[in-house]
Amino acid sequence: MTDSLTAQFEALHAEREKSWDPARLRTNIEQRRALVAAFDPAEVVAAGDRVEPFTLDLSTGGTVDLAGLTSVGPVALVFFRFAGCPACNIALPHYDRTLAPALARAGIRLVAVSPHLRERGLDDIRTRHGLSFEVASDRGNVLARRFGLTFEPADAVVPENDDTWIGALTGTGSWELPQPAVVIVGTDHIVQFADISPDWLRRTESADIIAAVRSVDTAALV
Repeated sequence: MTDSLTAQFEALHAEREKSWDPARLRTNIEQRRALVAAFDPAEVVAAGDRVEPFTLDLSTGGTVDLAGLTSVGPVALVFFRFAGCPACNIALPHYDRTLAPALARAGIRLVAVSPHLRERGLDDIRTRHGLSFEVASDRGNVLARRFGLTFEPADAVVPENDDTWIGALTGTGSWELPQPAVVIVGTDHIVQFADISPDWLRRTESADIIAAVRSVDTAALV
């Protein structure tokens, strides 16, 4: 499949228009519009920022830190919401097909990052799609908060006695999630590229990421 992410998300939304209850669809659309309206580029991570040390839990066990991730080359961090997120289950396989091989040739490590806890099934998304890159948990949204990526719907209701809702999967007890983002950090721990998508049905296209890598390093991706 070579369709752009935009085309795939438009198809997902068209299917929802046919199958979802109108009230549910309206809520989904309004939440996305509110995030776009509230988005302030000055409040999120940007190229040129220095990244302080952090540690992530790998979905397969163990941990990785910033020093290890950038020990032999830059790292591309792809922030996604949670393992069961429909849009994420479109985006990550797409990146595996259209982005991961190019980044590997350029010596850039690719890691998908979510607050979804390892012990609550984060690895399901990796195994479901046979992803070639690592998936890691940003426990407590620590890194996403530092990057200014997190949001929480103002009218969200916290359910009782439900261990499958987002707050249970992330361990935060809240609806807080990261906005989808791609952040490339160099070996000097300086951000080379950052693109944030406040609307979770609009995400960074692989071609744009590859073009950004080429603009930073003309020897990359040849």
